[in-house]
Amino acid sequence: MSIVVSDTPRIIGIQVTDDLITARLADGRSISVPLVWSWRLSEATLEQRDNFEIIGNGLGVHWPDIDEDISATGMLYGIPARPRKAPARRRRSQQPPLKPAVAPA
Repeated sequence: MSIVVSDTPRIIGIQVTDDLITARLADGRSISVPLVWSWRLSEATLEQRDNFEIIGNGLGVHWPDIDEDISATGMLYGIPARPRKAPARRRRSQQPPLKPAVAPA
């Protein structure tokens, strides 16, 4: 007879404070990462942070109000959320023309 033991971390609970995202794992461990690792959660209201669902049989957590996902593996291996996209830079053709320099008289 063989017993299959999964080494895949599974989240059974989550808490978001002003500083940390803390996950309780099925194996009894708790892991925390800085809140700033998720700019969406950092900017979310308390109500948005409290509205989450554990997904994939505990593989991750989803916050539908802010469209954020965090995985147990990402927390364990220290993989922060992708940074916010920077605004697109204006193309050269969209920039106003430069004014010619005037030499002092």
